[in-house]
Amino acid sequence: MFLEIVSPEATLLKSEVETVFVPGVNGEFQMLDNHAPIVSILGKGEVKFRGKDITILEQYENRFKKVNDLFVLPINSGTIELKANNIIILVD
Repeated sequence: MFLEIVSPEATLLKSEVETVFVPGVNGEFQMLDNHAPIVSILGKGEVKFRGKDITILEQYENRFKKVNDLFVLPINSGTIELKANNIIILVD
């Protein structure tokens, strides 16, 4: 699955991932490989993801933290679209 995280300032991440957790407005939900298509609004919380060989550009490393095997990005709100194993998350 390919994940792209975009903020108003820049594209924060482009990487292959194994799983993604997002803070939906009705609670956290998870997406795995070959998940059904989805479009959703995100609430305040954390975008979490894991995968092999994830590289975050040096100028954005301070926005992410690593908790065990998960990368974590705090957000205030956003939207997510998953289609054909491609996830785009727009974050504030």
